Amino acid sequence: MSQISQALHHFHRRKRIYQRHERYPSRNKWKRLMDRVILLVGIMGPIMTIPQLVKIFAEKDASGISVVTFTSYLILDFFWLAYGIMHREKPIIMTFVAWIALNIIIIAGTLMYG
Repeated sequence: MSQISQALHHFHRRKRIYQRHERYPSRNKWKRLMDRVILLVGIMGPIMTIPQLVKIFAEKDASGISVVTFTSYLILDFFWLAYGIMHREKPIIMTFVAWIALNIIIIAGTLMYG
């Protein structure tokens, strides 16, 4: 590691201690439970979008589906993905990769059948 990078690493470590971030996994059983539940929530969100995909592609009908709305979601999802990558948060990365894929498919279906 270069001297600058060692200094920055030390600075960020001290900053983290100073800000009193909690350790992970938490000693509190309720926080540990919430850490596990949030993974489930991250998986369930994209799964709950599957009926929308079925409606679009099985019925070949995208009436009432807004391309602008799903394009906006897609743009926001890229910011969330970048945030997850920057902070190395696998749950955020996995969730928003799924959302990006689903939103692209919905946009494509809406353009094809809308």
